[in-house]
Parts: sequence; C-alpha cells; structure tokens
Amino acid sequence: MRTLVIGDIHGGLRALHQILERAKVSPNDKLIFLGDYVDGWSQSPEVIDLLIAMKETHNIVCIRGNHDDLLLNWLKHGTDNPQWFEHGGEATVTAYENCNAKTLETHITFLESLEDYHLDDQNRLFIHAGFTNMNGIDFEYFPKLFYWDRTLWETALALDKNMEKSDLAYPKRFTLYNEIFIGHTPVSRIGRTTPVQMANVWNVDTGAAFRGPLTVMDVDSKAYWQSENLDILYPNEKGRN
Repeated sequence: MRTLVIGDIHGGLRALHQILERAKVSPNDKLIFLGDYVDGWSQSPEVIDLLIAMKETHNIVCIRGNHDDLLLNWLKHGTDNPQWFEHGGEATVTAYENCNAKTLETHITFLESLEDYHLDDQNRLFIHAGFTNMNGIDFEYFPKLFYWDRTLWETALALDKNMEKSDLAYPKRFTLYNEIFIGHTPVSRIGRTTPVQMANVWNVDTGAAFRGPLTVMDVDSKAYWQSENLDILYPNEKGRN
C-alpha cells in the first residue's frame, strides 16, 4: 500500500483526474488530501463530489484548508467576504449557482467533516498550513492557524541549512515530527513547480490555483506525478491572480 499526498486542487477537477490516472491510484493506496479543494478554477463543486464518492471506494483523509473554511461559512451563513471573492471565491460562487439544495446540504456536511490535521503511525504530520506552538499541534492555542499559518514554511525557508538539530537555536517545531507535509503557500513563490523540502517540511502546493500543475507525491519514495498546468487545462479561465 502506498501513502500518497495531494496538494491544493482549487477547483481543478481535470487536473485531479490526470494525477489520479498518472499515479495509477488504486483502492489499495492511502490518499491524504491537504485541503483547498475549492476557489480558483470552475469545478469546485465537482471536486467535492468526487472526494465524497472516493470516500466510499478508497482510503482517503481530507484535511481542511482555509479556502474550504471560507466556502463553508458562505454556504451556511451567506458570509459576504470581498477578499475571498477576489482570491478565487468568485469562480466558486458562480459554480454553486447551478447546484441544488441537496448538493449544498451534502457539501456542507463534507466540509464540516474535514480534519484539521493527520498524524500517522510513523510520526508524520499532514496539515494544510502549519502550526505555531513550539510544543506542537496538541498545544496550539488558535486552531484556525492549522489552515492559515505561514510561519512554519517561512521559518523552514529561512533556516540555516548548516544548523544541526542539536543546536540550541534550532526551532523546536522542526524536531517534533519526522516529516511534515503542507500545502497553502505555493512553491511558485520561490520559482519552483515541483515539491520542495526545507528542513523536515515538504511543501506539495505546486501552484495549481494559479498556472502551475497539481501534484501527488508518494510519501515514502518521494516519487511524484503532476498534471498539465492548470491554465492549459482551463484555457478560457483566469484561475487565481
């Protein structure tokens, strides 16, 4: 059985189908989705439909992303959030205009069921964004940071590569888990389009929300498979700017 981790999808159903096919995913694989299933491209409802269906046939873990939480607030409360609208929410709102009441109810239930993080039996942490408490996830004061934090990745990027874990100045957050797998902050910000490791953190968000590919990676071997760039798959759409 493989353990496969999937980066931020952002409404790119065509890309999701591509990586599942290219990685030859089967029901014997464990799939860990890192969140941000929606916002950007036009098929956010269809992405959620597929994940709901896969829960019946595959061993999957679905983690909560910040965009998923924003969508949940809108679906339940009609929350008016202009900033969300500008950062991918517009495409999602438009797509949901074609959904019936039963679909909306089913999607609300799915979004409410998302996990804040997943810690496996090999002490590998899967989380959308990060955590800030130096003693780890069990001590986080503000759970929303699990899907909003950027300091974990920013600290990993800034960490002196020559520093040893035994160094007194080495950040304790990077000593708690064997590996940490995140999305949230696309690696395109540092000019990359493939998964990036810094310290013990693997960032699997390869920019599918914008014009990059979607990525699925084998957690053990670090082999990965990618879709076409999303602007190629959705040539008549703008994605996130």
